[in-house]
Amino acid sequence: MNKSRISTYKLSSAAILAALYAVLTVGLAPISYGAVQFRVSELLCILPFFVPSSAWGLFAGCFLANLFTGNIFDIIFGSLATLGAALMTAYIGKRGRGLVHAALACFMPVIFNALIVGAVITTAYDGLSIIAHPLVFLSYAGSVGFGEAVILYVLGLPLSRWLPKQKFFADFVARANK
Repeated sequence: MNKSRISTYKLSSAAILAALYAVLTVGLAPISYGAVQFRVSELLCILPFFVPSSAWGLFAGCFLANLFTGNIFDIIFGSLATLGAALMTAYIGKRGRGLVHAALACFMPVIFNALIVGAVITTAYDGLSIIAHPLVFLSYAGSVGFGEAVILYVLGLPLSRWLPKQKFFADFVARANK
């Protein structure tokens, strides 16, 4: 396979992932947005653990989904939270694929979103300073982090153990990482 074909495969995989993330988020909007959110699309955040280049598809999908909020801070910083978490998840995946690494990888979206999205909700939606109103910030960070933890640990961690045993996924990972 030539280099441009590999790039095309990675680009098309990222585009499909972005579309899937955006459709899942917007399609499940009542539980995807707000102070208490259970973004089922965040389940896809385990993919960079196996395919580092998928981080960019997640970023694009989150950006598209966050456009529906109409809040520029959510669009920018919420999307950057997903990118930061995905890049850290990829980094952890390069270090090992055991259960401890997978559990740590699942923690990245929890902590990034809790802190960054918690700050966005506090400042951009409530108009409060996180310094002057730390309890409000901690409340939002906790509720966002809780939703992330439910998605990543109840669904994502078991999926991260099951997927590598599936031939279709092993083939995808091998092709995407060439």
